Amino acid sequence: MRLPVLPRGLRIGLRWKLSAAIALVSALVALVLSIVVHNAAWVTMLDNARDVQDERLQIAARYYDTSSGAARLGTRVDDPDIPQELLRKVKAGRRATFVQDNADGVPDIWAAMPMRDGRTLSLHTRFTDRSANVMADLDQALLIGSIAVIFGGCALGVLVGGQLSGRLRKAASAANLVAQRQSDVRVRDAIGGVVRDETDDLAHAVDAMADALKQRYEAERRVTADIAHELRTPVTGLLTAAELLPPGRPSELVRDRAQAMRTLVEDVLEVARLDGASERAELQDINLGEFISRRVASTHPDIEVRVVHESEVTTDPRRLERVVGNLIANAAKHGKPPIQISVEGRVIRVRDHGPGFPADLLAEGPSRFRTGSSDRAGHGHGLGLTIAAGQARVLGARLTFRNVGLGVGSGPVEGAVAVLWLPEHAPTNTGSFPMLP
Repeated sequence: MRLPVLPRGLRIGLRWKLSAAIALVSALVALVLSIVVHNAAWVTMLDNARDVQDERLQIAARYYDTSSGAARLGTRVDDPDIPQELLRKVKAGRRATFVQDNADGVPDIWAAMPMRDGRTLSLHTRFTDRSANVMADLDQALLIGSIAVIFGGCALGVLVGGQLSGRLRKAASAANLVAQRQSDVRVRDAIGGVVRDETDDLAHAVDAMADALKQRYEAERRVTADIAHELRTPVTGLLTAAELLPPGRPSELVRDRAQAMRTLVEDVLEVARLDGASERAELQDINLGEFISRRVASTHPDIEVRVVHESEVTTDPRRLERVVGNLIANAAKHGKPPIQISVEGRVIRVRDHGPGFPADLLAEGPSRFRTGSSDRAGHGHGLGLTIAAGQARVLGARLTFRNVGLGVGSGPVEGAVAVLWLPEHAPTNTGSFPMLP
């Protein structure tokens, strides 16, 4: 069974998406808080400076000499540089303070009040360097804190996203194994963990779906096997009765159709057995190139086998012969000569020069009772390649299909190639593969 191919594109893991999202939120929060804290601290320090300036002005007013109009404690009388807005408040009979912004960013702090003689007493100082240093230290602390928050958010995103992404990857891997008909795999057991979250709900849903599909598939397999088994006896009787008919063209047609029906019933039974996943390989050590050459020469002497590189493999000879025989039969029935077979190490290639495999088979793999498009169909029930793929699974091998000569555009097809990749380590009698030392 082949899984659908996803479109290629930029792949970004969930871990990095969460990290980026948390880092962005952390940066925005840190920026907003820094601005709020900076502005609040600045306003508070300016208010304190104005209060101090007001208190100093009131103290200086107590020592104001009305007779001479002399100012003390750094105050001035009728200062021409006093801001107009502050002067208007003084003319209205109010004591007031004022912050005057400068181009260098350090403001001036003013305080003024009307005197009994009609003059204006004012005090003017610049914002203290100490306060400016305090603001610089505060800004530095806010910057360091913001960077720490962003990096902390990234680390938290990597940790949380990595854990979630790891669980999802384990679930996806287990689901792929289930799709490959490994019925003993449970997605919930594969992801592990003691904390329940949405991933567990997804795993339980996938397991429930797999169980339902398995039950339905098993029911269909049993029905198919039962029907084929029940047909086996009457078809055998029909074939025996056809052999007793007198010679002639009608008798040949009856025997031919009866034989075709018997072959179909046997193939359906074999497919049902392979679908049941109970078949086990009977392993032997063979020289692959020599084995394929001898078997093909005995059944198809007109087909040449080219051994590029000999290799000794451990496999089931009977099943291997069945796979190669079905591939040759498919090439002879749907392709065009010459049929070429090459053996290179553990790889066997069967090529014909016909119209190529149909697109559905290339995309989804062989399927029973589907013979493909009209240019490569006409006879058969689509069971030959299905049986070959099933026997390859029992051997632990991989069977792939491709067309030759198909260019980037819509170029002509010059043949079909089926490639059987035998495993380096043969499956055990339990259907699994031995652990490497």
